[in-house]
Amino acid sequence: MNLLTPEEWAARTGDFIALWTDAAHAYALYEPGELVAVELREGSYPALAHPGANWFQRLARDLSGHVAAGFADPRRAVEHCREPDGRAEWPSFPLPEVEGAHQVAVGPVHAGIIEPGHFRFSVIGERVLSLQARLGYAHKGTLRLMRGKSPRQAARYAARISGDATVAHAIAFARAAEAALAFRAPERAEYLRALMAETERLANHAGDIGAIAGDAGFAFLEARFALARERFCAAAHAAFGHRLMMDLVVPGGVAGDLAPEGAAAITAALDALEQELPGLRRVFEDYASLQDRLVGTGVIPPGLAAAYNAGGYVGRASGRRADARLSPGYPPYEGLGLAVPVAREGDVAARVNIRLEEIPESIRLIRQMLAALPPGPVAVAPPAASGMGLGVAESFRGPVWHWLNLDNGQIRDAFAADASALHWPLLEHAATTAILADFPLINKSVNGSYSGVDL
Repeated sequence: MNLLTPEEWAARTGDFIALWTDAAHAYALYEPGELVAVELREGSYPALAHPGANWFQRLARDLSGHVAAGFADPRRAVEHCREPDGRAEWPSFPLPEVEGAHQVAVGPVHAGIIEPGHFRFSVIGERVLSLQARLGYAHKGTLRLMRGKSPRQAARYAARISGDATVAHAIAFARAAEAALAFRAPERAEYLRALMAETERLANHAGDIGAIAGDAGFAFLEARFALARERFCAAAHAAFGHRLMMDLVVPGGVAGDLAPEGAAAITAALDALEQELPGLRRVFEDYASLQDRLVGTGVIPPGLAAAYNAGGYVGRASGRRADARLSPGYPPYEGLGLAVPVAREGDVAARVNIRLEEIPESIRLIRQMLAALPPGPVAVAPPAASGMGLGVAESFRGPVWHWLNLDNGQIRDAFAADASALHWPLLEHAATTAILADFPLINKSVNGSYSGVDL
């Protein structure tokens, strides 16, 4: 960690990832994992100009009262309508000064089983002029719950930051604890973690692709990809005892070994999807009515994606990022030929294609890991020591980061950065490139986690 002067902090350039504060410092994380800090002065620190810092500076103000000097956005990130005297301030959604414009409100209570989020569209007819997303309605107090607990105890909270990426968050949290305490999980545990992460990726990609197809009116594709997702969830249950593999990754390793029938169950799910995937992909590519709904819809320009340092399938030609998938030096991904991303114009079709391109690579990785799974223990007990550590893992959305500050084996402070924090602003832009009726397609193609940013 580099301690900067206020002037150095404010002038810092690079690929911004996250910002947070503790009792004495503000911290900022930049690619490829460089942590810098500045001392708080009367609860304040200099604001950062990076576009992605907006939400994090709002969150720091909500969670700790620390203010970014020069930062003018008054909106809350979480804890809506909770003034000290109990009053609920009515939110403000400015309407563009365009003749004939009006607003359409959606959420935070939705028609389906979905996390709470409010979307305020300013429109003329069906054309979307602007979108203002308001999140943080189910504030869980995750970071506060972690404080004062051991990493093993707090791992359950990390696993619930975003349930669809429970493995990725648990891995990043475990690596942060292991880095802070200067120890490593056993090699077999690293392989099992990676096996779970790729299984989680396949289940989510299949679910996302099917949901996007369903919103475009292609029930056949929705049904087939839903079946693929179910097969992976069932295989995860057979292999590890839980459909989402929750609470299986812990600091020091994993909570249990691969079941005797686990490899066969996972392989059967791989075989089924691998056999059907070429035909399903042809449906996406050959049906003009489907392409008409996806191509050119929800565009995120490369320059905007780069400004937000958006990882994963948002605004990139490939979601694979070797530097974000794991911390340096961790097997088994070393030398496995992960693709290098190249930015390009990203619409719904491009984001679907990235998922379709990742599926065969995940299948290959899982087969390779099952064939090379080393023997040995699956966990070691973390020492009771002090230290500060960062951990990273790539969820199906993109990289997730965890930071821990430990004091004699107990968590003094913690932070987590889900990839969605840098994706939600891009959704607001993407919505303005299409009509209101296409928003469900755009929203599912970005698939930001409501829970992942509600810490």
